Amino acid sequence: MSKLLDKEYEGKSLAELVKAPVSALAGVSEGDAKLLKEAFKINTVGDMGRNKYFRTATALVDLVEGAK
Repeated sequence: MSKLLDKEYEGKSLAELVKAPVSALAGVSEGDAKLLKEAFKINTVGDMGRNKYFRTATALVDLVEGAK
């Protein structure tokens, strides 16, 4: 998990991570978080995981990867 999260969020429970801001994810800056909020009303990691566009994209990729 350490490669997926900013240092301050390592060791947090899954419940805490779902409630954490998207900037808790490694590689997501405060600026990125602001743009996600403006474009998709995404504030937390949970919001991102539940977002219909992100879920659709993930499902499509999974289907293509499974077909290989």
